Amino acid sequence: MHLRILLVVNAFASSVTARNTVVVHQVLSRGNDVEIVETNRRGHATRFSQDAARQGVDVVIGYGGDGTLNEVATGVAGTDTALGVLPGGSTNVFARTLGMPNDPVLAVQQLADGINTRHIEPIGLGQVNGRYFCFHTGVGYDAAVVKEVEKHGSLKRWAGHPLFIYAGARTMLNYDRDNPHFEVTFDNGDRVIDGYFTIVLNTNPYTYLGNRPLDLWPAATLENGLVAITFTTLKVGAVLKALGGALRGGGVKPSKYLDVHESVSGLTITHHQPFPYQLDGDYLGEITSLEFRHVPNAVRLVRPNVESAAS
Repeated sequence: MHLRILLVVNAFASSVTARNTVVVHQVLSRGNDVEIVETNRRGHATRFSQDAARQGVDVVIGYGGDGTLNEVATGVAGTDTALGVLPGGSTNVFARTLGMPNDPVLAVQQLADGINTRHIEPIGLGQVNGRYFCFHTGVGYDAAVVKEVEKHGSLKRWAGHPLFIYAGARTMLNYDRDNPHFEVTFDNGDRVIDGYFTIVLNTNPYTYLGNRPLDLWPAATLENGLVAITFTTLKVGAVLKALGGALRGGGVKPSKYLDVHESVSGLTITHHQPFPYQLDGDYLGEITSLEFRHVPNAVRLVRPNVESAAS
């Protein structure tokens, strides 16, 4: 039986080209009916995906960066329409977490095999203030770095990971490292009163630096609840020591400046002054309160066949 597939393309994403899109469409169309739509503004992919789900489309595929994927996941969450993933951005955290290569032409055969064998299963997503996230939300310093990167958005396609390193160093110089930025309260009553930055993970790794994963906490998987990692200092030495362990694999190194909670069903982050946050790599501004929860079986995911040979 042919499946109805909607391919949502962000033509501005760094790995999306006219040639790649033709190849992707050809592979997905073998035995299926594929329609292509292109996004041109934030929120567009969510609207396309919601409309497709209402019309009973079988699979909606996000072909762009992680922001495009987030919008597609948000649009199909809670429906029978399945989510497909194709890497089209510079980092493609979620696609690579699923085992896909960082190249859409190589990845599309894996996705097509998953679709054609109906390898579709429900996964959990995170949610913050009602908005879904696929792999993480960063609060505080982490979000300020993403804000700095987005100031140089035209360079992101070409500079990639060096731009993130530059933004991290620049933000560290200008960020308030003397005063805590928020308090974290967990559903079980635990509290962290002196948070400087928190990363709430739905999956691991947190991101990739080139081909190297930044492996914060291996227990953060699609099968478990959320993992919240909170730094209670911004002393450069302490932060680099913790993250050095993440770069070597196996997660951040435990320290007195680090709080980790696993299998979290819900938490809140609050402060009397606004603090920045980012979601799946998109900076969303400053806010005084964030309410997180884990949503099991939020979306039906097409699992790529990562054993597939590239065509």
